[in-house]
Amino acid sequence: MSVRESVWNTAPTSAPAQRTDRYVPGSNAHPAKMLPAIAAHAIRTYTKPGETVLDPMCGIGTTLVEAIHLGRHALGVEYESRWAQLAHANLTHTTRHTEHGTGQVVCGDARQLTHLVDTRYHSNIALVVTSPPYGPSVHGQVRSSRETGERGVVKKDYRYSRDPHNLAHVSTDQLLDAFTQILTQCHSMLRPGGTAVITTRPWRTRGELIDLPSAVLAAGQAAGLVPAERCVALLAGIRGNRLIARPSFFQMKNVRDARRQGIPLHLVQHEDVLIFTRPQKCTAPSHPRTCARTHRPALPTTRRCHYSPAGRRSRQ
Repeated sequence: MSVRESVWNTAPTSAPAQRTDRYVPGSNAHPAKMLPAIAAHAIRTYTKPGETVLDPMCGIGTTLVEAIHLGRHALGVEYESRWAQLAHANLTHTTRHTEHGTGQVVCGDARQLTHLVDTRYHSNIALVVTSPPYGPSVHGQVRSSRETGERGVVKKDYRYSRDPHNLAHVSTDQLLDAFTQILTQCHSMLRPGGTAVITTRPWRTRGELIDLPSAVLAAGQAAGLVPAERCVALLAGIRGNRLIARPSFFQMKNVRDARRQGIPLHLVQHEDVLIFTRPQKCTAPSHPRTCARTHRPALPTTRRCHYSPAGRRSRQ
């Protein structure tokens, strides 16, 4: 089966400009927010108005907010109660300014997705949009000494949390095993023929390149999903025939530090976007952990909003 490829022009404006007036105060504190235009492009491309969009690791609710603005219904699950509350607040803010769509946020572990959300959603989701946590080098914000009163510059908002159970803090192998479980749960939530869009990118650990996109591709297949497209979502703007990078302070610092050590690191100017479909007739793997370990190759190295904390203790 051939896999289609395309480039998404998703950064005509900066991330802060895309979020202006659409998100409540405090939303910028999340260390790894999805670019709103990426979520919006996926929703416009793979769903119709009135259909339901799911993000099983929704953070501050970017996918949910964009879904409501586009006339879809939104369902989000978020492990950290702090971000779940912000996602709920963002949904409430959005529904006050729109006249279509409903939204719900549940706080809990997405590996228990089918137990956390109402059965009416099972096999009824048109689109899943999500992203695994990855690469601390691209996270965080910087404040100058003038703003903080401290010497030099200070990095802030670079942690998801201090909870060791959060997938942002586990090893890459543990992350991929857990993400395979989450995608298996998403398989059960998607309707036959439904679509899953996953954004990701490679990163370096101690100089070695971790090819997370290829590993996520294998995880999706282990979960019973079928690869359909592999696209590029731009994080840089386009001016004429040139890309205009919009890196953070710490992205630039990490690149400079790596090059001083002889590591050929470059600024990240896109996200890899992996698109899967749920087959019309198929059975999800009955043992997702076994499937993940058996089939996943070794990592290459070069308008109503409901906030429910009921699932908060669903941990593995």
